[in-house]
Amino acid sequence: MVTEKPLETIELATGERPELAIIWLHGLGADGHDFEPIVPELGLSFGTRFIFPHAPVRAVTVNGGLRMRAWYDIFGWGESVAEDAEGIRASAAAVGRLIERELARGRESSRIVLAGFSQGGAVALHAGLREARALGGVLALSTYLPLAPMLAAERTPANAAVPILMAHGTADPVIPLRLADASRRTLEEQGYAVDWRTYPMGHAVCAAEIRDIGAWLTAVAGR
Repeated sequence: MVTEKPLETIELATGERPELAIIWLHGLGADGHDFEPIVPELGLSFGTRFIFPHAPVRAVTVNGGLRMRAWYDIFGWGESVAEDAEGIRASAAAVGRLIERELARGRESSRIVLAGFSQGGAVALHAGLREARALGGVLALSTYLPLAPMLAAERTPANAAVPILMAHGTADPVIPLRLADASRRTLEEQGYAVDWRTYPMGHAVCAAEIRDIGAWLTAVAGR
C-alpha cells in the first residue's frame, strides 16, 4: 500500500531558466532512471526541468506477488479483470504532490506536463484529467486509460482542453493496440483532442516517436 511519503525523484534541468517542468513516470518494474537517456534525444531548444520519480516498491499480483517498483497492482490480464483503483488513486495523489512542489517553486500549472510510459502513462492520464489546475499537456506512451468508466464523473473542467499525445506500438504484446485505441476513442467521445500516433514497434519507444515527442513538447512550450 502506498503511503503519503513524498516520492523519491531524479531531476535534470536543461538551461538556467527552464520553461517547462515535465513529470515523467516510468513503467512497471523500472525506476526513475529509465527515461533519463531520452532527454538529449528530444532535441528541445528551450530549458526544461525533468522530474523522474521512482514508484513505490509493492507486491504485484500478476507477477506472483514479486515485489517491484509499481504505480499500482495488476490483478490479472484481460479487460474483465478488476483494476486496483486504490493504488491508481494513491499514485495520482503522489503525482499531485509533485505538481504542488513545482507550483511552490513558482512554476505556473500551465507550464507543467505529465508524462508516462505504460503503467506510468496510465497514472499520468488518470491524474492529468482530474487535476484541478490547467496543465500544459499529458504525454501517454504505450498505455491505456485506467478507471475509464469513472472519468465522466471525475474529470475537471480545467483540463477539458489539455493537449494529449498518445503514442503506441502496433505490435505491442503487453498493452494491445486495440486497448489503447479504445482508450483514445473514449477520450475523444468525452471531448478531448487526442494527438494519436502509432509506430511499428512493440512495448517500447523508437527514434521516430522520440522526434515526434520533441516536436509536441516544443508546441506545448509555445502555447
